[in-house]
Amino acid sequence: MFNAILINKTDVGYQASLQAIDDAQLPEGDVTVRVAYSTINYKDGLAITGQSPVVRKFPMVPGIDFAGAVETSHHPAWRAGDPVVLNGWGVGETHWGGLAQKARVKGDWLTALPAVFSPKQAMMIGTAGYTAMLCVLALEKHGVRPADGEILVTGAGGGVGSVAIAVLAKLGYTVVASSGRADAEAEYLKALGAVEIIDRAALAAPGKPLARERWAGAVDAVGSHTLANVCASAKYRGAVAACGLAQGMDFSSSVAPFILRGITLYGIDSVMAPPTVRQEAWARLAHDLSPAKLELIGAREIALAEAIQAGQDILAGQIRGRVVVDVNR
Repeated sequence: MFNAILINKTDVGYQASLQAIDDAQLPEGDVTVRVAYSTINYKDGLAITGQSPVVRKFPMVPGIDFAGAVETSHHPAWRAGDPVVLNGWGVGETHWGGLAQKARVKGDWLTALPAVFSPKQAMMIGTAGYTAMLCVLALEKHGVRPADGEILVTGAGGGVGSVAIAVLAKLGYTVVASSGRADAEAEYLKALGAVEIIDRAALAAPGKPLARERWAGAVDAVGSHTLANVCASAKYRGAVAACGLAQGMDFSSSVAPFILRGITLYGIDSVMAPPTVRQEAWARLAHDLSPAKLELIGAREIALAEAIQAGQDILAGQIRGRVVVDVNR
C-alpha cells in the first residue's frame, strides 16, 4: 500500500482526496519509482480543482513531475536505486502522476537526476524550472546575446519566471521582471537577478499591433494580451519564448511585429520534448542555476495531505516561486 492524492469524477464534480492505494492498482509501465518529492504546478492546480479538463482518465493521481529512486525496473537503461526525475509525458493527466509515494511509468520517460541535485532540489526546480531552461535555450539558439539588450520575464513570481530570472541573470543578461505583485515581490525578484520590476497591468490590456522596441528577448508564462504586447514591443529580429497561459489561451495579436521586425515566437513544449532535449536542459540547470538562488526559489515544503489546498492556492495567485511536496509525510 502507498499514499496518493486521487481524483475521481462523480455526479457532483471533481473530488480530490488523500487515499491509501494498493500497489496492484498502479498503471502499466516497465519502471516503478519510489517517489521522494513532487511539486505543485499550475497544471496540477487545474487538475485538482477541475477548473480545466486537464485530467482525461479517472481515477487519476495528479502531479506532472516527481523525483525519486528506481524501485524495480524491466527497462535496460535503469536499475534499482538509480536517481531519476520525470517531467511531463502526460503523467497526472492520462497516466498516474507524482503526488504519490510510488509511480509506475515507461522507462523512456525518465531522465537521470544530475548528481548535483537531491530529489528535493530537483523538485524545487520541477517542471516549471525545466520549462524555464527550455525557454532560455530557445533564446540562446536564436542568437540572443546579453549585449543585445533587455530580456523580459512575465509571470515573474511563479516557478517558470523565478528560475528563468535566476538563470538569465547568471548568464549575464539584463532581466526585467513583470509581476502582478510588483511591490510585494520586488525584493525577491531583485534577489534572483532582475534589475527592474514592472507591473503586469502595463502589459495585460489590449495594445497596439506595434509598440516601442524594447525587448531583445522574452520568456512569457502568461499568454493572451500579455504575450501579444510582448511581441509588439520586441526589438528587430528579437525572440519570444512562450510557455504558459495564466492569463488565457487567446492570442489577439497582429502579423506586424513578425513581418515588419522579423521577430520569432517560439512555442515551448515541455510535455513531449524528446529525451535529448530534456538531458540538455537538466545538464544546463546543473551548471547555470546557482544553489543559493535555488534555495531562495524553493523555500516552501508541504506534506502530501496539503497538496489539495496548494492546488487551489496556485490558481488564486497565492503561491510565490516553488512549492515542493514531501510525499512521505
